[in-house]
Amino acid sequence: MFNFNTIRQLSLLTVLSVSLVACTSSPEEDLERVPDNSPKARYVEAKKALNDEMYNRAIIMLSDLETRYPFGPLSRQIQLDLMFAYYKSGKFAEALPAIDRFLNLNPNHPKLDYVFYMRGLVNMETGVNGFQDFFGVESDDKDMVTSRDAFNDFNKLVDLYPDSKYIPDAKKRMMFLLDKLAHHEIVIAEYYMRRDAYVAALNRCKYVLEYYQQSSSVKNALTIMIEAYDRLGLPEMKADTELALQNN
Repeated sequence: MFNFNTIRQLSLLTVLSVSLVACTSSPEEDLERVPDNSPKARYVEAKKALNDEMYNRAIIMLSDLETRYPFGPLSRQIQLDLMFAYYKSGKFAEALPAIDRFLNLNPNHPKLDYVFYMRGLVNMETGVNGFQDFFGVESDDKDMVTSRDAFNDFNKLVDLYPDSKYIPDAKKRMMFLLDKLAHHEIVIAEYYMRRDAYVAALNRCKYVLEYYQQSSSVKNALTIMIEAYDRLGLPEMKADTELALQNN
């Protein structure tokens, strides 16, 4: 039969066991135990994780807040922070739908310039392949699609929000993307030239002249066109192109 001291000892062991379980819980379990905090307090904690570059933790906390309080006063800011956390953590597949959803549901939000800027960043990073760039391997057509989308995103930002603080950086990125897209067309034109597909090569070069006039590939495009016209036996068009190259 238990005496009073035995009961006290068992109670103490129970308290210690509960405490040890609490100390060994995971961050995700920690998040589940803060429902009594106010949404603002939970957001402050999530924002701290974001500022401390703990992006995965921030994503968990912000996603939880978005689920629990989808119509709260902080809901829009939570969504903006969440798309940024997705971008910084390299989760581009999650970032883009979050951005597009925000654009569709908030067509008059005062921070839409930021959202278009973020969309451009996400698409640009999606189209950048560090392995290919390091070894000089040409990007494939899929990379070009996302790069073209990124250019269009930055272009919308410039057109719709000319006074945005993100404009200077967006314009620099547009020039980089312009050169990348134009260079891709030149690579394809050179491929056609090696296979005597001169008309196809000309079409690629004309595309560069029409859509990427400010790129560094214009000279290469004109040079290829001169050779293509020569191979096709079109001296007048070759002479016009040579003149354009001299004036460029």
